[in-house]
Amino acid sequence: MKQGFRQSMAWLHTWAGLVPGWILYIVFLFGTAAFFHHEIDAWMRPELPARTAVSPGALAAADTLLRQRGEGAESWNVALPNARGGSGLKVSWSLPGQDRYDREEITLDPQTGRELAVRDTQGGFFLYRMHFDLHYISVRWGRYTVCVAALAMLVAILSGVVTHKKIFTDFFQMRLGKGQRSWLDAHNATGVLVLPFHIMITYTGLVTLLFMLMPWAITANFVDQDTFSKTLNPRPEERAASGVPAPTMPLERLLAIAESQWQGAPASYVIIEHPGDAGATARLIPERRDWGSGRRENLYLNAAQGRAVPIPAQTKGGASLTREIMVDLHTGWFAGVGLRWLYFLSGIGGTAMCATGLALWCVKRRTKLPDPARPHFGFRLVERLNIGFIAGAPGGMAAYFLANRLLPVDLAERDQWEIDSLFIVWGLIFVWTLARPAKRAWVEALSASAVLFALVPIVNAAATSRGLGPSLYRADWTFAGFDLTIIAFAAGLGYTAWKVLRHQPKAAPARRRRNAAEAPA
Repeated sequence: MKQGFRQSMAWLHTWAGLVPGWILYIVFLFGTAAFFHHEIDAWMRPELPARTAVSPGALAAADTLLRQRGEGAESWNVALPNARGGSGLKVSWSLPGQDRYDREEITLDPQTGRELAVRDTQGGFFLYRMHFDLHYISVRWGRYTVCVAALAMLVAILSGVVTHKKIFTDFFQMRLGKGQRSWLDAHNATGVLVLPFHIMITYTGLVTLLFMLMPWAITANFVDQDTFSKTLNPRPEERAASGVPAPTMPLERLLAIAESQWQGAPASYVIIEHPGDAGATARLIPERRDWGSGRRENLYLNAAQGRAVPIPAQTKGGASLTREIMVDLHTGWFAGVGLRWLYFLSGIGGTAMCATGLALWCVKRRTKLPDPARPHFGFRLVERLNIGFIAGAPGGMAAYFLANRLLPVDLAERDQWEIDSLFIVWGLIFVWTLARPAKRAWVEALSASAVLFALVPIVNAAATSRGLGPSLYRADWTFAGFDLTIIAFAAGLGYTAWKVLRHQPKAAPARRRRNAAEAPA
């Protein structure tokens, strides 16, 4: 009975990991990069200065710009630089009849306040969204797909622990050059080494999309989603303009009031509704820099007088607080540099676990085929999907970074062309490998991805003044760290391609060769 149960768990582990395995690989690959999405933002906007602290002069310049060019606007918006870089000081305004996508946005130097011409890019934010939206035409269906894949991942993790009764013993064994045994050892090692991370990141990921999976508590107790959101995060009732002119307080003063309320924590975003009116309201959103800063609620002020605007009393129960902690654990937004690197390395382990598990499925079954040279359609389908996703997706990501440096800065819809470059290159690699023998397809796809990654720091050094050498000299660790990480990925992909090229599969047993020869044509 016990053996039968373990065999059932092994079957469940295999298929719960294989069917959504390619989606899980993409979720881990892009999600791992997203732990440094602010730093990627900074690298993809080389026009922004390395220093991010906002000077009083820059705030005064932002104020002047909004009052002169945003006069008569329905709202002003100010995005302050993130401590990790990549954003600059952005000001924008919405004129009557405009939505938030049509508003004009200007980026200022956070030190001098002068206007900067910054290339149009979605930066690391796209990688962050890709890992749970999948860039679907329908965001909802993309998230549903990720939800289903995450549920399967949780099943695969738990069934895998049950299946491998010697999982911790096997973790300390890494037998190289042993074919199937080596793939199993690699899968076990990457699974066990960061097993707590795998469980945490999968479960908390499901919690972040909890109300998509189980919306019944909302529909049973609230009129609609907006009512639920207002109850969970109370905010003042929207107020129309009073019609009485009154000057809006300077940004520096509003930010100072907010910091005093938040015990020194800085703001990340300011939204002023009906500027220049006596009833103008400023909403200030705090920035979270580390675990110690904790969660602070948005602050609402009368923008003309600086007084706090009363909001409905907020009572958070244990369930709401638990969900907030789960979301924080998943995103890692609270993490300092050291913990963020631990998240990143654990994410690489998760990506490798998905890749080795998918590859192991083919390696294990190839030895059981009557004729490994002529596998059946199902085997060929899984094998080609493995090559296209595991070896092709990293090449697409490298193309995304290369497009950021190579596309003309003034190109229309430039940010979309960067994203299109990712999928075009990924698709080309995928299609190319379909026409190649399996081993050659692996070698060529991995080599192409390695070359594309290796080109990134070279093209960056040629296109900007912030190449690896100058960045190391100036201690610009955002740019230097990005280039060094990219070089490490290029080396890893190149080494993998070399190992695949040198690999010589063992000959099938004589009995299996004889059976294959005797089989009817």
